[in-house]
Amino acid sequence: MSLVLHQFPISHFCEKARWALDYKGLDYRLQNHLPGLHVKKIQKVADKTTVPVLEHDGKYIQGSAAIISHLDDQFPDKPLTPTEVTLRSQALEWERFCDADIGPHVRRFCYDTLLRHPKRVVPLLAHGGPIWGKPFLRLMYPKLQKTMRRIMKIREPEVTQSREALESALERLNQALEGKQYLVGNRFTRADLAAASLLAPLFMPEGYGLDWPSEVPSPLKEWIDNHEAQLDWPKRMYQLHRS
Repeated sequence: MSLVLHQFPISHFCEKARWALDYKGLDYRLQNHLPGLHVKKIQKVADKTTVPVLEHDGKYIQGSAAIISHLDDQFPDKPLTPTEVTLRSQALEWERFCDADIGPHVRRFCYDTLLRHPKRVVPLLAHGGPIWGKPFLRLMYPKLQKTMRRIMKIREPEVTQSREALESALERLNQALEGKQYLVGNRFTRADLAAASLLAPLFMPEGYGLDWPSEVPSPLKEWIDNHEAQLDWPKRMYQLHRS
């Protein structure tokens, strides 16, 4: 059996796939790519240029949700998808919500601040890559930043809309979790994994596998500090299920 995860270490969607692989205790290899240079390589094996992409014995599965479904199908031990029909539907619906209403907004909102600080963000983008990755990204940073802002629509009014969407999503999650430990049923599922991993850049857990900056620049830091209580649950998921 050969499992290779093509990824960006900084990506929270890639962290979602990593967590699923680790949760199941699978032996796999990471293939880290540099943003921009990944395009031609991923185009050769998948329909889109996005990561994560899981390579499994010559087959390629693109996207974190599809990867989790594939892993549950091929490696049924420690399932992340409930077998009971109603719970399965609920877990998949929560995951779709997180993928659409949390993941992209976390990315846009965080990068809006981080891209203004190349000394902090370049090591994150180059983490785990080739030795020449950091100097290359520093050299290309003006172009890279402009491209990232264009592709991810990191601009106004979209950044403000993402901040408001995140605040709404956190409120919905915390209301749904009132008096509960998990989003669906009474055990950890792909719903919890999706929510916690996609929120992770806001609280920078150790289990993510990234060397986070020692200080979060403003104004991102102030927002995170103001929403610390609402991030308690995803922090707890990392403590309980992300060893």
